Amino acid sequence: MKRFLALLATCAMVLGLTALVSPQAVAATGCKVDYTITNQWQGGFQAGVKITNLGAPVTGWTLEFAMPDAGQKVVQGWNATWSQSGSAVTVVGAGWNRTLDTGATADLGFTGSFTGVNPEPTAFTLNGAPCTGSVEEPPPPTPGDGTPVDVNGQLHVCGVHLCNQYDRPVQLRGMSTHGIQWFGQCYNNASLDALAEDWKSDLLRIAMYVQESGYETDPAGFTSRVNHLVDMAEARGMYAMIDFHTLTPGDPNYNLDRAKTFFASVAARNADKKNVIYEIANEPNGVSWAAIKSYAEQVIPVIRAADPDAVVIVGTRGWSSLGVSDGSNESEVVNNPVDATNIMYAFHFYAASHKDNYRAAVSRAATRLPLFVTEFGTVDYTGGGAVDRASTTAWLDLLDQLKIGYANWTYSDKAEGSAAFRPGTCNGSDYSSGSVLTESGALLKNRISTPDNFPTS
Repeated sequence: MKRFLALLATCAMVLGLTALVSPQAVAATGCKVDYTITNQWQGGFQAGVKITNLGAPVTGWTLEFAMPDAGQKVVQGWNATWSQSGSAVTVVGAGWNRTLDTGATADLGFTGSFTGVNPEPTAFTLNGAPCTGSVEEPPPPTPGDGTPVDVNGQLHVCGVHLCNQYDRPVQLRGMSTHGIQWFGQCYNNASLDALAEDWKSDLLRIAMYVQESGYETDPAGFTSRVNHLVDMAEARGMYAMIDFHTLTPGDPNYNLDRAKTFFASVAARNADKKNVIYEIANEPNGVSWAAIKSYAEQVIPVIRAADPDAVVIVGTRGWSSLGVSDGSNESEVVNNPVDATNIMYAFHFYAASHKDNYRAAVSRAATRLPLFVTEFGTVDYTGGGAVDRASTTAWLDLLDQLKIGYANWTYSDKAEGSAAFRPGTCNGSDYSSGSVLTESGALLKNRISTPDNFPTS
């Protein structure tokens, strides 16, 4: 892998107070571009382009550079609109990443073709301003600043618990995105700052749908967006759960080849990170536990080949209900567990629909299986309806008692009862005040923001 670092000393920035038009270039204190050739083959290559804004906030951006060789062509780009005229390449920010706050990054990429040689670009401009001079890298975070990842480090499964670097059981509490193909605008620097600092969340679950206009439509683009959110969570000291969000069809084996390709890529890219957890199948449904187990035993080795230490979470039968929603129970998993180590099993519930018999199954299973509630709602199973405060409180009290981690559905402004934000919230920058929170959001923020008190000895 080659790596080229271009440091940009003067970048075009704008406050974006007028209508959504292209900003004019203004002086700023700096930004940088990392250009990385991630793969190369006969006549073709793949490159990553990471923009980091080290200056004032900018709304709307255009990156321009020239291909050094006449034979180099952009074939397909992602996370922005890419075009090329002659040797000149123009990259315009997408709707969901058009705003770059101070310290924010935009991860882009493209596949290209070349004839003869494949030299790297040597000059970039942002909003028309030339890239000159140099900017020092910001200092790394001070170890031990108290973030969940700083305190707990690399997680692992010990017995029936999720344990930290001190081999002590921990409970992670956090939020799940909605589908990033629909609500990408909800996941920016302002919203993740609020999640980490105001909500005190330990975890961001990244819901990447496979179907429904998701991964299958643009594997490279969705992989890049997931990696970008992993980086954003890492920068804020939160754990990132990469959710391969299979739902329809319910048999995860339908997406087996896609899963192997996706997890091979993200595991290799994130293997050195301490904050990544892999959830390999969201809600298997209409399929036997034996089929789910077979899928898991084929996907987990792909992850382990690149990232041998990360925790992997396996979905369970009946929409990850341990089989309860299919009239079964946890015994099928207890009696026939996945043949792998350092794994947990997913459980999902929606408080208004799933009550005492589901809580009883979790209480029994927790003595035999490591569980993680990777998704739950305060409403009914459709994601809508009224908040059931009594059942939600009973569930959260049980999970606290059993030290079972959880991610709430959803950190989004969808017009439904399970959303944490009122519709339109993601068009602004307030993700914490009472004026933007729904009843569900206020309830979850209140629970998540209480101190974790992670054990360190």
